[in-house]
Amino acid sequence: MTSGYEPWDEARGAEIIAEHAALEGATLVILHALQEAFGYVPEPAIPMVAQALNLSRAEVHGVFTFYHDFRKQPAGRHVLKLCRAEACQAAGGDALAARAEAKLGVALGNTTADERVTLEPIYCLGLCATAPSAMLDGRVVGRLDEARIDALVAEAQR
Repeated sequence: MTSGYEPWDEARGAEIIAEHAALEGATLVILHALQEAFGYVPEPAIPMVAQALNLSRAEVHGVFTFYHDFRKQPAGRHVLKLCRAEACQAAGGDALAARAEAKLGVALGNTTADERVTLEPIYCLGLCATAPSAMLDGRVVGRLDEARIDALVAEAQR
């Protein structure tokens, strides 16, 4: 939920980057830490990370855009992630994703106008045996059907 996120602050961003710069795999660790603090990875943070790790901006941007979990803007109060992996698609996930999009009035990867719900694709929750699946604010839900997706959407809209 975004209520626990800090507003972007360059000094705080620099502090987070410095805290993690010496770690192995620091690029991913830093990007995750920035998103945990601010709810997204602010654009001005990309060159800061590059400079701290002696990487090009393109290298950091490449990591940022490769991983689907990183956001370019703040998420809504609730984040509903729908699994888009093959097992979930084969079990009816496409129709359920379309249903969620219609009920929320946004396409995957977007946030509702009231900033209440962000609907995101995720590429495997590891619940293939109970596909299709989703995650609402970190809670995983399997065996989705129309009633369960409707209930998740309604819960997210509260």
